[in-house]
Amino acid sequence: MYEPIRTKSVHAMAATPEIPHRSREQELDIRLAGQLTALLTVTDELHALATRTDGGAQETGPAGAALDGAALASAAERIAEQVARLSGGHYPLRAEPTDGGAPARIEALQQRAHTLAGNALAVATSRGDSAAMNLAAERMEAHTAALRDRDLATA
Repeated sequence: MYEPIRTKSVHAMAATPEIPHRSREQELDIRLAGQLTALLTVTDELHALATRTDGGAQETGPAGAALDGAALASAAERIAEQVARLSGGHYPLRAEPTDGGAPARIEALQQRAHTLAGNALAVATSRGDSAAMNLAAERMEAHTAALRDRDLATA
């Protein structure tokens, strides 16, 4: 009734490609390193805002949100160490923080850092990486406290 198919089906499996495939663990390492690198960038930006005017102690942003430059510098170094560990010893390239921008950006940067730390925590939990989980949870708490302090100051 039907004529048999004489050509290869386009749906047939192709020969084994020469493309190297990564394991789930390698994919999670790459994803976690990316999330931590993004968190590092925002942390550097917050550190730049904190040290811009007074040399590093604390700057008070809008509505009394205080930034501790020394704590942010320490956190940035620890994040960079985690990225290096995940990237086979290669430290991440660090972007030069922007000069411009008002201290009003602090709230948006704190919110972004909180979100990135949450994403990193989720990936670190999937990966089972306790060092990265602890660091991400610590950064989430720090940014939550900063946002809470800002909310209390405006209330």
